[in-house]
Amino acid sequence: MKRKNILGWANLMLISSALLGLACGGSHDLESEATVHTINASVATVERLDAAQEVEVFGTVEAEQTAAVSVRVMAMVTSVRVKAGDEVKKGQLLLEIDPQASEGQLSQARGGLGQAEAALALAERNYERFQALAESNAASELELDMARMQYEQAKAAVEQAQGAVSSASSVAGDSRVVAPFSGRVGRKMVEVGDLAAPGRPLLVIESKAGRRLVVSIPESLMAQADLAYGDELRVSIDSRSDMTGMTGSVVEIPPGADPASHSFQVKLALDAPELPSGATGRAFIPTEERTLVAAPAGAVLRRGGIEMVVVRTEDGFASTRVVTVGRELPGERLEILSGLTGGESVLLDLAAPPAAGTRVEVS
Repeated sequence: MKRKNILGWANLMLISSALLGLACGGSHDLESEATVHTINASVATVERLDAAQEVEVFGTVEAEQTAAVSVRVMAMVTSVRVKAGDEVKKGQLLLEIDPQASEGQLSQARGGLGQAEAALALAERNYERFQALAESNAASELELDMARMQYEQAKAAVEQAQGAVSSASSVAGDSRVVAPFSGRVGRKMVEVGDLAAPGRPLLVIESKAGRRLVVSIPESLMAQADLAYGDELRVSIDSRSDMTGMTGSVVEIPPGADPASHSFQVKLALDAPELPSGATGRAFIPTEERTLVAAPAGAVLRRGGIEMVVVRTEDGFASTRVVTVGRELPGERLEILSGLTGGESVLLDLAAPPAAGTRVEVS
């Protein structure tokens, strides 16, 4: 009797456990169906495109027109009227130098001319004397030739001295240095009291409108790129991530490569007059074509430095994938280097990736 009671209790427990398992399982299934979320979203198809491969080259922004301002005579700087960043007009006074320096140079040049003229007169009389002696065979041909050479040298010295006087006269009393054209002061490398010398830049004046990106393109890449005047290249400026979709037009291609760097300094015109000279940037040179994967820019989400897209699977659910993004493409698309292969349906303009198991309804 006792054995039968034990068996009965055991059977009852097994049945209870089975019923409990069924109840729990059924509850879980109901709960899963009840917690499936649905979102409405726009979708687009990831494409495979044949596009030119791009090679990145680096460069520096410069003004369309630039002038290094210097003086024509060595003199002390007595005043500086501008600073870096100031806007100037053509003919505006930039700085002044000591006028006595140019006057002293003129006086020195005139003294040199007087000495040269005196030497010429002496050489001319000496040459005439040797001509007369040579006619009476009292002087040799060598002596006559020597006298003639000294006379020609003296004439050349006078011409040189006359040039020095003319040059000094042109700057005599010219103590004012003015702007060669309207623009802004790009750099200022002089202070009052400095000794200015001919050829030493004191100020750099830049045109306000027009900027150029000067990029260095290796010889090997130049042969592949086949660039021509007017070609539009994709451009980015390192300090201006907000300036997307910029292009630069090829306006200058040197006839040959620089012998030291074996590269071409190519200039691209930029429609960005607000860019400062000296800013660094890069251009993207198209080369051979290749097949790439392209997704709409609006499909890419960025979270903590990770880029991702949300794919709508064949059975209609959202699946988040981490991707590697390459360059920008025309039509507000991005090159996808990894994570997609083409043909996938991706969700657009999401604020955040949806939870796993979310159903996607196409809007």
